[in-house]
Amino acid sequence: MFATAAGRFRAVAFAEAVSWIGLLVGMFFKYATDLGEAGVKIFGPVHGAVFVAYLVVTLLAAREYRWNKWTTFWALFCSIPPLFTLLFERWALRTGKLDPIGPAASDPESAQIGVPEPA
Repeated sequence: MFATAAGRFRAVAFAEAVSWIGLLVGMFFKYATDLGEAGVKIFGPVHGAVFVAYLVVTLLAAREYRWNKWTTFWALFCSIPPLFTLLFERWALRTGKLDPIGPAASDPESAQIGVPEPA
């Protein structure tokens, strides 16, 4: 999964969404209950690190798959609203933006993401 830019992008996009959920749950417990702020202290730094990783992996994928400026902008923008990284990842798969066929598919091993098996 981590052998290609698409695999790395997909994994980090999922991790970013999960860390968002953790942070939102932590914020709920901090502000809506008297259970303390342990969730925010744990998920705040985790989400921050995964957020930065998402930005880096997005820029690397944009360069490798030669995304235009608008695709790159939307990929980066989707890191801000909760869970939008998953929406962008699904859109990018559906539209072929994460398809390794083309300039990024120099390695036959990496051509398995987004490419159906031959019948």
